[in-house]
Amino acid sequence: MNLSPALLVANENSRGGAQIDPFIAALERGGVQIRRETCPDRDALGPLIREAKDEVGCVILGGGDGTMNAAAGALHETGLPLGILPLGTANDLARTLGIPSAPADAARIILGGRTRTLDLGTVNEIPFFNVASLGLTVGVARRLNGVLKRRLGILAYPVAAAAAVLRSGRFRATLRADGEEIAVETLQIAVGNGRYYGGGMLIEEGAAIDDGMLDVYSLEPRWRWQLLFMARAFRAGRHDGLNGVRSFRCRTIGVITRKPRNVCADGEIVTRTPANFAVLPQAVRVFVP
Repeated sequence: MNLSPALLVANENSRGGAQIDPFIAALERGGVQIRRETCPDRDALGPLIREAKDEVGCVILGGGDGTMNAAAGALHETGLPLGILPLGTANDLARTLGIPSAPADAARIILGGRTRTLDLGTVNEIPFFNVASLGLTVGVARRLNGVLKRRLGILAYPVAAAAAVLRSGRFRATLRADGEEIAVETLQIAVGNGRYYGGGMLIEEGAAIDDGMLDVYSLEPRWRWQLLFMARAFRAGRHDGLNGVRSFRCRTIGVITRKPRNVCADGEIVTRTPANFAVLPQAVRVFVP
């Protein structure tokens, strides 16, 4: 596979920004020509990739899950393979694929040329790699600012989650999944395409990012303190069958709420309910170990 020139866009303000230069040096030693571009904001990343599609052999992104999310649609449209340098706080997509954060190791994976073709989830036709959700995680996303991430690193996630639990309330929703309609009163609805979210939480123990399925759960404990006893099970993706958790797999699902509610995908607030979720199978090629 001809990787050169490679379009490289990196979030230099991320926690791992110091790794960019040694990562580029490792790629160049391996014979890859780098076309390095800056991107002022996430909305500009997709157009940048589309404009370069006939001039580059691959796209390499240095950043976290928000950066990968911003590029997902353009990667699907152009068919360009993706190389990842994990520079974010959670790096859940990199965790799913076994991509290390050390610059030399991440570069070696790209130079190896082995790719895996991943599904994308979509919510209201907006693509995502990992998980899209509404409820508690929207509160977490609002509280996870750059300052908190830089100060606490991965610990920013449980801190923000604790604050969201204290301030979030239940809401009613109707789920329409593969022809079945379910009314729920819930704290959170999560729809997973990949395996990990929230800094290493498993959406479901058997979830895969290339199985053509969505893994869904609705968090419905009778008492909020029950969340404390659920935490370990959720970390391991073993919440199926827990009292107060509704979980299932499907290919499409619609979520309707009485009032519009924000939906976040890969940690970014991207749309509102009503929300329709689906799978784009075999949508993006990514360099993997």
